[in-house]
Amino acid sequence: MAVQHIRHWKIGDVEVARIVEVYGFEDNISMLLPGGTPELVQRYKWLQPRFATPDGRMILSFQAFVLRSQGKNVMIDTCIGADRKREFEVFCNLKTTFLEDLRVAGFPPESINGVLCTHLHFDHVGWNTHLVDGKWVPTFPRARYYFGQQEWDHWQHLKRTGGYHNMDHLEDSIDPIVAAGLAEFIGPDFRITDEVSLIPTPGHTPGHVSVLIRSRGKEAVITGDMMHHPIQLALPGTPGNFDMDREQGVRTRKEFIGRFSDKDVLVIGSHFAEPTAGHIVRDGEAWKLVTE
Repeated sequence: MAVQHIRHWKIGDVEVARIVEVYGFEDNISMLLPGGTPELVQRYKWLQPRFATPDGRMILSFQAFVLRSQGKNVMIDTCIGADRKREFEVFCNLKTTFLEDLRVAGFPPESINGVLCTHLHFDHVGWNTHLVDGKWVPTFPRARYYFGQQEWDHWQHLKRTGGYHNMDHLEDSIDPIVAAGLAEFIGPDFRITDEVSLIPTPGHTPGHVSVLIRSRGKEAVITGDMMHHPIQLALPGTPGNFDMDREQGVRTRKEFIGRFSDKDVLVIGSHFAEPTAGHIVRDGEAWKLVTE
């Protein structure tokens, strides 16, 4: 939850840094996978010690990424944010070194000129804003904030109809961006730069996207919440509890694995614990993550 958890990657000419807000969070696998047990986690020995505990609890992190490409400094998601009231106590009223870490990583907040939200869940939009004199204001006032049009439309529909999801974060993390005129509503084929583009990965939310980086023959992808934990590589057909459309989530994960497994593509998991990135390789009838 501090400077020591910053990690850097170089993909061709593109620089990427990881900024962690909640490091190494442990929970029962049943939170993510229906009917999941500690024994299920223990079955996959390759998860230990980085992604699972010996007693079969999963390890996650809540983190964001920032990249530099062709003169642009762009946040990829913005974590949970400070001073918030959230549905779960563990995420309420956080006080972290997030903005300080951005500076240490070489991306001071005032240098950020783009913010791409893979989707609009609370833990991916929080630092869009911060609290100043009792008012939520944009954290990155020089940036364009890129929200998927389909994603935006879905959340507005939920808001209008009293939908099934907690929506407190719209008021403090999304609405102030729109009110400030900084929001840009984009399609799934949007390109941040010639080196950084989007991949539609729906299921977790309707307009969810992942971020593809290609530069000088090197390739990486930032998953967003298309998957939350590497165990989903071993169990791609198991639906995820957090997916709004569980069947689509399964299809998307299988397509993603088919596209990026057994290739020289660095997969950077938005909730994967340290070291966060690795390569998807065949493991019997399924797959696993091999880390650096």
